[in-house]
Amino acid sequence: MSDVLIPGGRDVRGTLEEPPDGTDAIVVACPPHPQQGGSRSDGRLVAVAAALRGLGIASLRFDYGPWDEGYGEREDVRNAVRWARKKYDGGGCKSADDGETDADALPVGVFGYSFGASLALLAAADVDPDAVVVLAPTARLGNDLDTLAALEALEMPIHVLYGERDTTVDWEPVAERARERGDTVTALAGDHFFLGKRDAIASEVATFFAEAFRETT
Repeated sequence: MSDVLIPGGRDVRGTLEEPPDGTDAIVVACPPHPQQGGSRSDGRLVAVAAALRGLGIASLRFDYGPWDEGYGEREDVRNAVRWARKKYDGGGCKSADDGETDADALPVGVFGYSFGASLALLAAADVDPDAVVVLAPTARLGNDLDTLAALEALEMPIHVLYGERDTTVDWEPVAERARERGDTVTALAGDHFFLGKRDAIASEVATFFAEAFRETT
């Protein structure tokens, strides 16, 4: 486990966890709302990181930079994905400008919970990760931060998980559209906080990433 500073002009710091015997891929994990206590120490993110490590996958959990109504935070996710891709690119990272990927580059995924789930979808439309898993996403963060519209543009494997009793965020439009698209959608018996469900969620998230990554290599 090591601390990293994510380049990009904002103060964004993260925790990198790597399996002891090397990694086959990396997942960037986006925390919930920072103004409501969300951070890289969120228990759901920590559980997912542990499950990923058990499957030979590294993870980067990070804290957003200064609050910026979701816009700076979206860029934080983009920059975290770019950092992860460059670190594990095999010597020739994928460029946002030329769209080319080194043949030795390891797969990069994005996971997010709540506010972080919406940001994961929004950022994925720009940085094109290999797979995305979101837990309790909301359909919109702002007038031009439309999660549903971002989902429409994505072509990589997507998994949407939501709580059947979740009344905290407007997850229904995202889950409904994901089903229509043929994405993987999982209903969980719980509310927005998924008490007692962390290990089960972590296992499902990690397994989906592992299977998705196998298809890309």
